[in-house]
Amino acid sequence: MVSHSSLPSSREVDVTDVVAALPSLPAVARTPSMHPHGPLAPSSSTGSSTASSSPTHSKLQLSGDSEKGAEIGPWEGYLDDPLPEKTQGHLFRNARFQIMSLYRRLFGVVFTVNMALFIVACVRRADAMYLGQVAIANFFVAILMRQDYIINAFFAVACLAPQSWPLWIRRILGRVYCIGGIHSGAAVSGTIWLVLFTAQGTRQFLHQDHISIPTLVFAYTIIALLVGMIVFAYPQARIRHHNTFETVHRFCGWTAIALVWCLVIFLLNDYRVPGQTLGRTVVGAAPFWLVLVMTWSIILPWLRLRKVVVRSEVLSNHCVRLHFDYTNTHPGHFVRLSTAPLTEWHSFATISVPGTPGFSTVVSRAGDWTSTCIAAEPTRLWVRGVPCYGVVRVTPLFRRVLLVATGSGIGPIAPVVYAQRTQLRLLWSAPSPRETFGDALVDSLVAADPGAVIYDTRKHGKPDMVKLTYRMVRDFDAEAVVIISNEPLTKKVVYGMMSRGIPAFGAIWDS
Repeated sequence: MVSHSSLPSSREVDVTDVVAALPSLPAVARTPSMHPHGPLAPSSSTGSSTASSSPTHSKLQLSGDSEKGAEIGPWEGYLDDPLPEKTQGHLFRNARFQIMSLYRRLFGVVFTVNMALFIVACVRRADAMYLGQVAIANFFVAILMRQDYIINAFFAVACLAPQSWPLWIRRILGRVYCIGGIHSGAAVSGTIWLVLFTAQGTRQFLHQDHISIPTLVFAYTIIALLVGMIVFAYPQARIRHHNTFETVHRFCGWTAIALVWCLVIFLLNDYRVPGQTLGRTVVGAAPFWLVLVMTWSIILPWLRLRKVVVRSEVLSNHCVRLHFDYTNTHPGHFVRLSTAPLTEWHSFATISVPGTPGFSTVVSRAGDWTSTCIAAEPTRLWVRGVPCYGVVRVTPLFRRVLLVATGSGIGPIAPVVYAQRTQLRLLWSAPSPRETFGDALVDSLVAADPGAVIYDTRKHGKPDMVKLTYRMVRDFDAEAVVIISNEPLTKKVVYGMMSRGIPAFGAIWDS
């Protein structure tokens, strides 16, 4: 493999350095599956291949010389490499790394605390006002945990940890992208509290104790909406019917928020002290301010809804690269794009090049919307909110990182390779990378990481990514692995590394 001394320094790679290096650097190639959403590299148009027949570093050779026969790459003989035994017992490691992921553990903590309070409230026969306040507090947490600025703040704080900190601390901080477990835990808990509130409110109404009919009507309606949202948010339902999930979540959520406003006003009126005005009662109540912040949190991204100019660059019949200049992004960012902003949105990782304004993203064929986007070559698209951080943002927490991408998963990985904020090695597996994604991308990646391993699945077949990843972890002496691939392969590689004591991070498909 490549010696450590051949690594680029930890400074950011200037775009002029990248471009200047292109003519003298060879192209590589290597393989398997493709990530549904993906971006690309610096914004030069596809050029001619710079492949040459001579090897570059170590065993790495060029991918453009099909007439020279099979390549010999750093993966040669990797299938014969023995994998170390998995740590811990079978049941324990499966429970820890698969059944009880950090996302589910966060869900469990939030849910368990709520249920403990729930039991106490039932034993003490808390009144409807108390139950309603706790329900709204849970919805407040659930909504804020999906707010772009809050998510970015979590990532910013977690990634402040220096690389000198113990690995076990940085490994935990690196899972900051699992905070969605707090969102789902609070949302489900809030719904249960609302059911208890409605039951208690019905009881109090029958005893003519504060609660009025409008309050109950709003409560029952909100429960029906929330149950529908939870059903469609179940992971399997969300994957199979994602567009339906998104529509239900959006429109039922908006309706529920409007009804929560009505519920809060009528509930406060039901408990209003005689002689006190409704306005004074509302302004002095915590639920009013919680709902106000919740509503503002939902509205804020839509205040930044706009149609922006986009330059389309068709790379192949599989993908198109979209160039934007309305804002700048950083490694780890993703943006939401749409042609019909009220019905569907699609998230794509951004590719930023140090010193170059704007960003690009690659749309790969993965369904009706992406296929239409490739065929139509859009000139304007809708965007909303601000660029938001994703899993690859955690890369600088570690001293030496192996970045693994398959197919168009190179999109989120590419800007991290360019930025070089820590010592990196790239493993990219894709079918015919040059033909599919263009010479500019391949050349720029090799310029930023001369030791990059790009495995062409069309030439070499689909690899055993767990074994290949482990070989590169061992040879590069990587402290952690970050992978962007499809869901099954991501889970397989992450588990394969984590179960052997190697920190590994990949998307969790929780939105």
